[in-house]
Amino acid sequence: MSPSALLVRPPAPASPSVPSRRCAAASAAATLRTSPAASHFSRLRTKCRFAAPGVSEDYSAPIDVVADVKTEKIVVLGGSGFVGSAICRAAVAKGIEVVSLSRSGRPSYSDPWADEVTWLAGDVFYARWEDVLVGATAVVSTLGGFGNEEQMKRINGEANAIAVDAAKEFGVPKFILISVHDYNLPSFLLTSGYFTGKRKAESEVLSKYPSTGVVLRPGFIYGKRKVDGFEIPLDFVGQPLEKLLSSVENFTRPLSALPGSDLVLAPPVSVDDVAYAVINAVIDDTFFGVFTIEQIKEAATNARV
Repeated sequence: MSPSALLVRPPAPASPSVPSRRCAAASAAATLRTSPAASHFSRLRTKCRFAAPGVSEDYSAPIDVVADVKTEKIVVLGGSGFVGSAICRAAVAKGIEVVSLSRSGRPSYSDPWADEVTWLAGDVFYARWEDVLVGATAVVSTLGGFGNEEQMKRINGEANAIAVDAAKEFGVPKFILISVHDYNLPSFLLTSGYFTGKRKAESEVLSKYPSTGVVLRPGFIYGKRKVDGFEIPLDFVGQPLEKLLSSVENFTRPLSALPGSDLVLAPPVSVDDVAYAVINAVIDDTFFGVFTIEQIKEAATNARV
């Protein structure tokens, strides 16, 4: 969004006989006030000083500066899960307003960032989207899971398709999907409900959001995962493996043409890299399309700057 011109209303001089010579913003005293009803417009109140030669007293009064400011509000589907909570945490760190929708509602985290998230308990199939999506500038879906064929098609495909349709209907500008790397598997192995569901979701995102939709395809995601109050340190395995595979990538690249080779050769991805790649998609309007493991890491680096 290109910045709009500032609208400045200077106060009347304190005395008609004292001409105004300078108007310097007192940045230390400036405050930013955002109206909830108009989140894209913010009002900056600062002070101007008016002085004239031979006059020892400063005449000062506040002025209002109204600017068109782009703010972000994201809705994270599955925000209480492993990947979803990392996205919520990263968004809060970047000053982005966050709403999470998941069946369990607020997780048991005691971290301060969790207090900055609006946690909603609900099911994507029965959600009141008019309440969930109000004011959202992007929807991020981490929905997915395993089970029998029908269950995988439903949660990986249908649930995401419903969310995409709802976001489009309510005018949300962006949709970001956490999908999965295909591991260079033969096509007959990609017919399982897990992969067909994910690809159906991808197709929905890219067709409904051709210039603003984002699909991230990470492989194995590592980090500290909390399950039933216990922390599983997936990073103990994932981080060394990522470094190892990245260091030998030049030697193993010729093997990447072999079917299924990425089951061994695809480097794991940090959950924080996935989260910051999502943040990059939220704040960068030129970021859209399908992104591979390496591109996810590059996007994460850009968002951390």
